[in-house]
Amino acid sequence: MRNLTLMLVLFVGMTQALAQAPSIEIDLTATEVTSQGQTGTCWSFSTTSFLESEVARLTGELHDLSEMAAVRVIYPEKVERFVRYQGKHQFGPGGLCHDVIHAADVYGLVPQAVYAGGQEPGSYNHSELDAVLESMVQAMVKQSGSISPASIAAVSGTLDAYLGALPTEFNYQGKNYTPQSFRKAMKINQANYVSLTSFTHHPFGSRFILEVPDNHAHGLFLNVPIEELEATVNEALDHGMTVAWDADVSNKGFSFRKGWAIMPETAKTADDWKTLDSMPVEPSVTQATRQEDFDEQSTTDDHLMHIVGRARDTQGRPYFIMKNSWGDGNEYGGRQFVSMEYFRHHTIAIMLHRDGLSKGARNMIVKKLTK
Repeated sequence: MRNLTLMLVLFVGMTQALAQAPSIEIDLTATEVTSQGQTGTCWSFSTTSFLESEVARLTGELHDLSEMAAVRVIYPEKVERFVRYQGKHQFGPGGLCHDVIHAADVYGLVPQAVYAGGQEPGSYNHSELDAVLESMVQAMVKQSGSISPASIAAVSGTLDAYLGALPTEFNYQGKNYTPQSFRKAMKINQANYVSLTSFTHHPFGSRFILEVPDNHAHGLFLNVPIEELEATVNEALDHGMTVAWDADVSNKGFSFRKGWAIMPETAKTADDWKTLDSMPVEPSVTQATRQEDFDEQSTTDDHLMHIVGRARDTQGRPYFIMKNSWGDGNEYGGRQFVSMEYFRHHTIAIMLHRDGLSKGARNMIVKKLTK
């Protein structure tokens, strides 16, 4: 009887787990989930993952690209910008998708096997580096009026000590490359990538500097209605293109451990509904409700991930599949299923190849450029 009871418990548990798992509709090519460790570099991990999928789409080959190369390129720019603004500017480990695209443009790309960033992948820890850089930039600001060029040089030396010097040429799979020639071989062109957002404090169809702290580079975003943003992601996936995603995750509806992100008003976690068969209907999200939460700053720029597919639950409701950079320690190996209502409410911005734009978003860009 004890064995029968145990078997029944195991069967029920397995049944719930199977019922919990959604039906995969689209699952596009991507590298394995990796961890950003104890760093604030999700912007590089998510966008580098996005570029890896782009390389696979454009060349037919999947390559593991270095996340830390972009970090090494961007950090000196952050330092210089902070000092030029006399300390009255954002400084820290954060960033956005366009930082990685910019790094690929000005420096290039390198494989992970060529540049690992000074530590073992999966165990990165930038706590000490971040603290050292913070003290250095604050010291430079205090020297305003007599800042020495040696101070900037010291920043590069510090970054080399922690992350390693960036290679100027390398051999990979039997061929010699520079970072620029490797980027070209991977068919990545900065001009092909666009950033979109959806807020009403700027006109739709306009491009504006998104007012979030990690937009330290003052990147421009095309503003489209939320319906157009959602349609753009769906159409991109339908055409075999993945999307980089910037979102708010500091809310009760987001659970990395469970592998889900849903609107929390009706169900705080998967424990509240056990299986997809009993998941409650989420509240509808409007342009006004997402704007209200952005304005009151309950929706903030927290984390970047990579949209690699779409799935449906047992009731036919769609979810975007996100590749996270917090390691593989959840029920879905580091991936998460994000409901459409969660996406509509908590999205800050997206980045994708311009060929993946929906017709509506593409028309907005054409109108903007022809004005």
